[in-house]
Amino acid sequence: MLEVKDLSIGYDGKEIVENINFHVREGDYLCIVGENGAGKSTLVKTLLGLQKPISGEIKKEEEGIGYLPQQTIIQRDFPASVWEIVLSGNLSNLGKKIFYGSKEKQRAKENLERMGISDLKDKCYRNLSGGQQQRVLLARALCASDRILFLDEPVSGLDPKVTADFYELTEELHKSGITIIMVSHDPQAVLEYSTHILHIGKESIFFGTKEEYLKSDNAIQLGIKREE
Repeated sequence: MLEVKDLSIGYDGKEIVENINFHVREGDYLCIVGENGAGKSTLVKTLLGLQKPISGEIKKEEEGIGYLPQQTIIQRDFPASVWEIVLSGNLSNLGKKIFYGSKEKQRAKENLERMGISDLKDKCYRNLSGGQQQRVLLARALCASDRILFLDEPVSGLDPKVTADFYELTEELHKSGITIIMVSHDPQAVLEYSTHILHIGKESIFFGTKEEYLKSDNAIQLGIKREE
C-alpha cells in the first residue's frame, strides 16, 4: 500500500531526516516512534502530500487516505456540528460534484454508528469531551478511506481510560481489515498493537517487525526493556 525509498524530509530545503526506507502492506499496523522533534509528524505530512520531500521516492495507492491529525487548542474549539465534521471527510471523494449526495451522507451515518456517536450528531464539536472529539475525527477519517488510516499522536492529552478505549477502538478497526499507520510516543501502542515499527532517531533509523524491534537497542530509547 505504501513504499518509501531513500526519503529525505524537512522544511524550506533544510533536511531533518535522511535515508528513510520502509514499506506498508495491507493489514499492517505500523507505529512510527522516536524522540520529540525527530521528524515523525513531518514524515506523515510528507507521506500525505501536505509538504514536498527533499529527495527520495514515495509510492502509494491513489485511493483516499483517512487522516487524523494532532489537535491544536483552536481545532478543539471548532464551532461546527458533529455531523458537519464527519460529513466533510467525504470531500476527497466528491470528484466533480459540488454537493454531498445520498452516498456521502449514508457513509457519514454509517461511520457515526461505527464509532458509537450517532447520538452526538447534532451536538457542537467544541462542547464534546476529548475522547468524543477523537471518535468524531476518526469517523471523519473513515469517510475518506476505510482501507488505510494515518493517526498522528491521536491520544495526546487524553486521560489513561480514554487512551485505552481509543487503542481498543483502533485495534477493532485493524482487525476488520483496515491498515493503520500511527505516530506515537507511547510504549503501550508498540507492545500491544503494532505489527511493525519505524523508529526515527537522531543517530539511526530502524524499520522491522515488532519482534525484531524488541530485540534491538532502539527499544531502550523508547523506555522498553530489550528482549534477548
